Amino acid sequence: MSKATILIVEDSPDISQVLADAFRFADFAVLQAHTAVEALQLAAERQPGLIFMDIQLPDLDGLSAAQTLKQDPATRHIPIVAMTAYDVAGNQARLIGQLCVGHCQKPFSPRDAINLATAILKLPGEPPTRPQRPPPTRPQSR
Repeated sequence: MSKATILIVEDSPDISQVLADAFRFADFAVLQAHTAVEALQLAAERQPGLIFMDIQLPDLDGLSAAQTLKQDPATRHIPIVAMTAYDVAGNQARLIGQLCVGHCQKPFSPRDAINLATAILKLPGEPPTRPQRPPPTRPQSR
């Protein structure tokens, strides 16, 4: 049984497929859209649990699509993660903060995307891969 459905909105077929394969391997159901218009339709019809939305899309930018989703009572509850290959600053950073639960800077590893999806959806996941350092000890003074 799948953990949740993730909609990947990415115009690059290679990136879309790598993410889709990784999410499926992690037991998520996956929907794929290559344009914002296609994403808006899929989100309304299929109600995914999470959307990974590229910012640079050929028909409508990802933030405008995210804004449309957040204005629609039928889709406003769906969390969105913005994906971009560019640095985020200024108005774009403000919009991402308002419309999205987070963002990923491309390139990022599929494992990072899975961990982010698991955290956003509050699903049980793997423990952190980074070893945890013990807190520094202070010598006791006498």
